[in-house]
Amino acid sequence: MNWGSTSDFLAMGGYGLYVWGSFGVTAAALLVEVILVRQRLRNTRRALRREISANRNSQD
Repeated sequence: MNWGSTSDFLAMGGYGLYVWGSFGVTAAALLVEVILVRQRLRNTRRALRREISANRNSQD
């Protein structure tokens, strides 16, 4: 496809809302996934630290 201007490119031949909306939803989903993975990692590390600490205290 050949675009004559930036507005033609953004309009994507009349499908711009669908195209750019799809990009936006995908970017948002990826961002949410990264945030959730970091949160799960942080929670897992905390749980492991508590478990290690509890094991050390029970051995004493």
